[in-house]
Parts: sequence; C-alpha cells; structure tokens
Amino acid sequence: MALTGFDSSTADLKGKSILITGGTGSFGSTLLKQLLRDHEPRRVIIFARGEYNHFLLQNSLTEDQQSRVRFFIGDVRDRDRLVMAMRNVDLVVHAAAQKQVPLAEYNPFECIRTNVIGAENVVQAAIQAGVKQVLALSTDKAVNPINLYGASKLASDKIFVAANALASGTGTRFSVVRYGNVLGSRGSVIPFFRSLLNEGATELPITDARMTRFWITLEQAVAFTLSCISIMRGGEIFVPKIPSMRITDLVEALAPNVGQKHVGIRPGEKLHEIMITEHNALNTVDYGDRYIIQPEWNFWDKDAHTKGGHSIMDEGFEYSSDKNDSWLDVESLRTILKTIPDSGS
Repeated sequence: MALTGFDSSTADLKGKSILITGGTGSFGSTLLKQLLRDHEPRRVIIFARGEYNHFLLQNSLTEDQQSRVRFFIGDVRDRDRLVMAMRNVDLVVHAAAQKQVPLAEYNPFECIRTNVIGAENVVQAAIQAGVKQVLALSTDKAVNPINLYGASKLASDKIFVAANALASGTGTRFSVVRYGNVLGSRGSVIPFFRSLLNEGATELPITDARMTRFWITLEQAVAFTLSCISIMRGGEIFVPKIPSMRITDLVEALAPNVGQKHVGIRPGEKLHEIMITEHNALNTVDYGDRYIIQPEWNFWDKDAHTKGGHSIMDEGFEYSSDKNDSWLDVESLRTILKTIPDSGS
C-alpha cells in the first residue's frame, strides 16, 4: 500500500511569521520549502545552532525565497535567544532535539539539556513573546520509553501539554505531533544501509527479524504537522494513521540479492513501537486519517474533537507497529525508496 496523504492546505499561514527550531535538519528544511512553495508566509525564521548547516540551507534557496527567510543562529538551551527570535512570531514548530539513541545514553545530561530544558525554554519564550501557536514534534519512542532519548521526549511531551495551563489567559496554545520513523531522514537506517551497499557489503545487519516499525516520509510528516494547525485547541497529541513495515521487508526491497546478518537488538531498542497505549485510548479520538489524544484535564471539553461523527476509542485499544491494520509490503517499499535520494534528505 502507499503512505497516507495529509491535507496541509487547511493551514492558514498566508502572511504569517513562523519560527522553526532545529530548522536546518531534515524536517525543518523540508518544512521550510513546503511553506515557501505552498503557504505564502510573511517570513520564516530558521533557528539552529550550526552555522555551516545554515549556510548550506541558505544556498539551496532562490533569491526570492531567501528574501522571506531569516537565519537565526541559536540554541534552544538559551532562553533569552529564543525570546529574541520569537518576537512577532505567530507559529513555532519545535523540531530541535538530540535524537541519536546511543549518543544520548553516553551523554545523558546533554540530551536532557536539549530535549527537556530546551522544551521548557521554548514554552517560556513563546509565552513571553506572545506566540499564538506552538507545535512540538515527538516520537513513538516517547511511549513506554526504554531509553533516555524516549524518556526525554516523554518529558518534553508532558511539558508542552501542561504549558497550556501555564499559559492560561495569554492566548498561547501548545500541542504535540507524534509519528514514527522517517524514511530517508538523516540518521535513519536507509542511508546507513545504502552506504554499506556502496562500500560493497554482501550482507546487511538486521537486529531482529521480528522487528516492526511505523514509517512515514519527510513530506508526509511535514504535511501532517501543517494539517494539525487548523484543528489544534491546545493540549492535544496528534498521531497520524501510517503503515508499519518489517525490517526484513525493507532489506528485501533495498537489496534483494544481499544477505541478512542478525546482530541482535541494541541496548535501548524495542522489537515494536507504540504510539498510543491502552491507557491513552480512553482519551483518544478517531479523527479519520489520525488519532487525537486529548489531555486528561477536568476542564477539557470532552466533545472538542468528537463532533462530526468522530468517536472515542474502545477500551483496550493500543496503536502499536506490530498490531497495525496497515502495512507496507516489499513492492510498496521499492516504490517509495525510488523517491529517496541516496544521501538522505
């Protein structure tokens, strides 16, 4: 099957000022180009700490595009810098994070400073600057986490959901977007496998043949994030309905004549990923092409997203990669892989 399409045209961003933290990364640069192509923003502020990546992204834009983009060197660990960058900003998309699982395990405090303290800084800066909407990116690894990266993103999710109470009366609203692995993004398994194949590898390392994952393309992740803007009220976690795939099918699609070497699950790695737990199901709305996890607040309008025939999930529902109704088979994966550059996006 093909990956689900999400309608980003509902996001009314014409003439708006938008800031993207981690804006030079895979997601941020793809979001920037979709915004410039389809949404006519007044300006887009790229907030990231690496000057060379700023330089590369800037040079990938036309002169007309560059006139609407501001390149702001900064770190989410620096609250004052965030406040300065958020002046007169309408929307913040928070994509900055330390994401590498092994590096987070070896450098735990660096992970906490970026993913947790950085999240709190984004919240405080957005409230202080009077930003109207903040959408923070999450990950399936934040659900029942077994590694520090996942635990730090769970803490980040909690910070952004609770921020709506902190911001009460200010008009600033915070929500979270949670999705699975991004096909072809920097650090994903596809560029890694391709590099091994380019070096002449005769077999590819498989951690466990049973392993499953949720998968989404960069363009789909960006479109889904934008599609949440018009329906967010503040406090929701938006989860797209996306397919699962087996790691063995990915290898077969990528290199059908190459062997598979089972190397065992790495520390902090799961066989299957979960995006909605049974506990969360009691507050989760089936919203057609997505699920919406509503906050567990006494004052939250329980009917906020159930109008138009949308319903709360049944007790016992769990959205996990191994129990998914939708799957990418080998042929579907081959079609998708053709659209992903060798170097990753």
